[in-house]
Amino acid sequence: MTIEPDAATRYRPIAQDVDVEAELGKAIAFRAIVIGPLVVGVAWWLGGGDAAWAALVGVAVVVVNFLLSGALMSRAARISLSLYHAAALFGFFIRLGLITATMLLVAQVIEIDRLAMGVAAVVSYLTLLVIETVAVSRGKKKELEWT
Repeated sequence: MTIEPDAATRYRPIAQDVDVEAELGKAIAFRAIVIGPLVVGVAWWLGGGDAAWAALVGVAVVVVNFLLSGALMSRAARISLSLYHAAALFGFFIRLGLITATMLLVAQVIEIDRLAMGVAAVVSYLTLLVIETVAVSRGKKKELEWT
């Protein structure tokens, strides 16, 4: 005889001691300590001080985006599975919009090398995402088991 869960508990995620998404966001931000200076150094080499400053701003925007993403997803996971899915889908587009809006606002407020800022943001976003994906797929985050 099996007991069917009620509707309130059926779609609620399993409670965990660790907020997996927030921990992944922090891990990505920690990796930015290595990737950020590399991106800024390349920008400095290619375009000088103004390009390096702009690259630093681009990397910072990306790191804040990853931390915000982790916090949002962890909070949504504690509430409900449906909200978690909605946060994953719509939150991605909202955060990309926030990156774009932040970069446009920065470009309007201060004189900055827009090309260097944009390239640094894209390169750092993709690089950090790939490095973290490889680390997770290789089992470097065993303590963050969510399956």
